[in-house]
Amino acid sequence: MSKTISVKRKDERERLLKTGESLRKDGRYAYKYKGTDGKQHFVYSWRLTETAPLPKVKRPCKPLRELEKEINHDLMHGIDSTGAKMTVCELYKEHNETQKANVRESTQKGRNQLMKVLQDDKLGNMQIGKVTSKDATEWVKRMKEKGFAYQTINNYKRSLIAIFYTAIERDYVRKNPFIFKTSDIIKNDTEEKIALTDKQADVLLKFLQTDCTYQKHYHAVTVLLNTGLRISELCGLTVNDIDF
Repeated sequence: MSKTISVKRKDERERLLKTGESLRKDGRYAYKYKGTDGKQHFVYSWRLTETAPLPKVKRPCKPLRELEKEINHDLMHGIDSTGAKMTVCELYKEHNETQKANVRESTQKGRNQLMKVLQDDKLGNMQIGKVTSKDATEWVKRMKEKGFAYQTINNYKRSLIAIFYTAIERDYVRKNPFIFKTSDIIKNDTEEKIALTDKQADVLLKFLQTDCTYQKHYHAVTVLLNTGLRISELCGLTVNDIDF
């Protein structure tokens, strides 16, 4: 009866290769593993270990053994590695599709604006599993450099926090990279809104009562001053909304 001889595989530096590891003809190391979807997946690196030198004219990359640790940690905790490969734009789209479809026009407009912002920035094309806190803070800085107001950036960041929580719930990623204070990254230069004094409000109403051009807005402004409604809320106000 013939015996099967186990041959230990080594790389060109005589280092033993573990199960799933291999050395490709182009010099890259590969690691094969079965994902949470039951399919075979591969990751590659030009370096096997942290101390291994990077070949010339090659971009910096994590060593294969470090990638293996991350993958096995994710598999142990049920992280979906395939979901982690979707881009931030794809995650934002998927997140919005799970929300209420009959949202206000202004809400949909805001979603479209943020999608355009993400599409025009490198963050939007990044795989969500590779987005770090540094990437998130750098994005905030770029938005400021592009001229976006502090409050707008903060609102966009809240949306990104929400979609990454969705990714965590679906086991796509482990952490939310946008958990930080915007004011720790950029200065809050929002000007404080100053409300009209009672005297100023009376002067405004008297002006509206007597001015031929703006007299038609008298009742609307009266409601705004006495209720604190937003303009959009005033425009949507009906008789059924009022308790006489």
